[in-house]
Amino acid sequence: MAEDGLCLEALTRRYGAVTALDGLSFSVPTAQVVGFLGPNGAGKTTTMRAIFGLVELEAGAVTWRGRPIDAAARRRFGYMPEERGLYPTMQVREQLEYLGRLHGMGQQAARGRTAQWLERLGLAERADTKVEALSHGNQQRVQLCAALVHDPELLVLDEPLAGLDPGGIDEISEVLIEQARAGVSVLLSSHQLDLVEDLCESVVIIDHGRLVTKGTVQELATSGAKRLSVRVESPADPSWARGLSGVTVSEVHGDVLRLVLDEGVDSDLVLRAAMAEGRVTEFAFERRRLSEVFREAMA
Repeated sequence: MAEDGLCLEALTRRYGAVTALDGLSFSVPTAQVVGFLGPNGAGKTTTMRAIFGLVELEAGAVTWRGRPIDAAARRRFGYMPEERGLYPTMQVREQLEYLGRLHGMGQQAARGRTAQWLERLGLAERADTKVEALSHGNQQRVQLCAALVHDPELLVLDEPLAGLDPGGIDEISEVLIEQARAGVSVLLSSHQLDLVEDLCESVVIIDHGRLVTKGTVQELATSGAKRLSVRVESPADPSWARGLSGVTVSEVHGDVLRLVLDEGVDSDLVLRAAMAEGRVTEFAFERRRLSEVFREAMA
């Protein structure tokens, strides 16, 4: 594994008869946003907690830049848990400055970075508001500020986009991309696969604590069986495609069919069958969507 970022090697953790992590290994390179995917109960949160030493491992190791992670290294990490990790009755500004100090910042530095992040995420006017009085979206923004206030080298984010409106999603996505471009390693867990596909350079998919698949979004999108998008004007039904040998109809959207072709299937045969059904206005090979990669990985 590369030593320029975060490396997880053969992580194992059991809770009684339940194996939460089963020899899990992957890495998060520097200057990259990595999507961390899996169904509920797959072991994602346990993995994230293990990075911060909040879970005692039975086997395996977590390293940062080739070295074991100690308390000094963890002070350079930022963590955004799925469950709210803020003090609800504390004012926003006071809380962020306090958290910055806990990460080793001086008072002036913590105050300055708090002001900058509150301004950047549209919270400057709510700086003296108690967290519990904020909307869900603004609490998410404060939670992200808390992970960023000390200028971390690694960001670990558990469902940071959950419950946000489209504007909030765009805003936080832009911040995460900026952080990666500045050299930060970002590990992002989310069930919103379309957003992960747009935001992340690579993804890791796990299930039952084991690695199922990993790779860049580009690699995963272009691997596997060929996919066609076919539009036929006013077709009676998609049965013309379902009757073709080696062709599977994966999606139907009005008069557009997404087809999966087995190896060796001649696309010209598909085109001729479509033309026999009606006027063909679209016929194009497509990338595999991350949602399809995920479904096939879980099959």
